[in-house]
Amino acid sequence: MEAFPVIDMEKLTGKERSPTMEKINDACENWGFFELMNHGISHELMDTVERLTKEHYKKCMEQRFKEMVATKGLEAVQSEIDDLDWESTFFLRHLPVSNISEIPDLEQDHRKSMKEFAEKLEKLAEQLLDLLCENLGLEKGYLKKAFSGSKGPTFGTKVSNYPPCPQPELIKGLRAHTDAGGIILLFQDNKVSGLQLLKEGEWIDVPPMKHAIVINIGDQLEVITNGKYKSVMHRVIAQTDGNRMSIASFYNPGSEAVIYPAPALVDKEEDQQKQVYPKFVFEDYMKLYAGLKFQAKEPRFEAMKAMESAVKLGPISTI
Repeated sequence: MEAFPVIDMEKLTGKERSPTMEKINDACENWGFFELMNHGISHELMDTVERLTKEHYKKCMEQRFKEMVATKGLEAVQSEIDDLDWESTFFLRHLPVSNISEIPDLEQDHRKSMKEFAEKLEKLAEQLLDLLCENLGLEKGYLKKAFSGSKGPTFGTKVSNYPPCPQPELIKGLRAHTDAGGIILLFQDNKVSGLQLLKEGEWIDVPPMKHAIVINIGDQLEVITNGKYKSVMHRVIAQTDGNRMSIASFYNPGSEAVIYPAPALVDKEEDQQKQVYPKFVFEDYMKLYAGLKFQAKEPRFEAMKAMESAVKLGPISTI
């Protein structure tokens, strides 16, 4: 198996831009994941976010998680559990309207650092979308506009901790799934591993790297690229020791955005044969995904295809 793709963004400004862009394209086509180094987010900010997030878990969430485990009798399970994840989470919304000020138990400096981190990630997501446009031969800004609909994209963060698990062979940290949305930016623990992706029938570790941001492709980018870039199944394996931190930020289409393959990526002469992905309203997809997250994505696409005759398409214009 070839090495996990790691992209050095500093190389995008010099003579190594072309091979670096090709490396990004290869990662999107063949992995669905890659790691970014030198992405422009300061190490100091990342260290602060990590420290405050781990402190918050210890102070406010660890005891609640232990009580949940005890209530459900999970420490003594004898057979595999397939309807529960071994994780402790909370969610932040950034766009269209932030809810960071409403999250209970967060210290003020934690709110401030998470807000700053989210702003940096939002800009990074939009920069990445334009790099994908360039690789795909789409107009600059096409993907951002496709996500925006009439009210702008949605953007939020899932903050997770995966505590030590006494029986990791019976309970997954997070069950296998593809991500429903657009592009995902993950700041993961660099000491405790656990994230894996499925490639050619094998589960591959996503290596923990200090100050890296892990990127993965969501279902919506698979649709818009008409399958050139694909979302891939991934999971989190629970560990017997060590508490794994995961801060996953999801840059997604707006709820009313209409998603469909970019016409420029569909062979004009054989539109009906070539366009294999459906047209749908993102909110409709999310309603379906809510109940089918841990199943294969293909039936979701088929269900959306059955509904698409009712979807009215607006043009995607770029600025």
